[in-house]
Amino acid sequence: MIVFELQYFPPLIFFPALYKESYVYIDIYEDYHKMSFRNRCLVAGAQGIISLSVPLLHGRNQHLPMKEVMISDSENWQARHLKSIQSAYNRSPFFEYYKEEVAGLFINSFDRLADWNIHCLNWLRKKMEWPAEILYTKSTVPFRSEGVDDRRNLVMPKNYINWNPAKYRQVFEERTGFFPNLSILDLLFNTGPKSGELLRNASDVSR
Repeated sequence: MIVFELQYFPPLIFFPALYKESYVYIDIYEDYHKMSFRNRCLVAGAQGIISLSVPLLHGRNQHLPMKEVMISDSENWQARHLKSIQSAYNRSPFFEYYKEEVAGLFINSFDRLADWNIHCLNWLRKKMEWPAEILYTKSTVPFRSEGVDDRRNLVMPKNYINWNPAKYRQVFEERTGFFPNLSILDLLFNTGPKSGELLRNASDVSR
């Protein structure tokens, strides 16, 4: 049994387990942690890495279960994120393939961060067809029992480059070099339908 936190367009290292396990749990009752991928994803632009953060009501220094964290509507963050994604990937091989569906995701409005992340994850499953079933916790669970592989807070913005689950061609690689373990969006826009095959054959190196 593997358990992750709920992330926003997760980094690549989240995904190999979805091709190797029957079930993966995501904890939505754990306390929100700042400086994580719960409300942040990383994409590659012409000048380097772009960090996209979902603004939160009451800021990031809150102590609430992840399922209760609210998104702030004080700024038009969805339009800003979509514009950044379009600018970063409009020259990528599969941008045209996914652009309308990705834009459609950002039309939807959500009050809770968990609902937004699940919305994006559901879309990813349709595109990547991983075999594992994702199960969401229904209560607070310690996950300290034998046989549980607890990967919550393992991969964070401070250490994500320690993992490189897949090597592929990135749009601005000749200018910026290769950036490992970015958001799954980077892999999708650059490799398209082969994304699942790359991750299926990747080592589950977050163990």
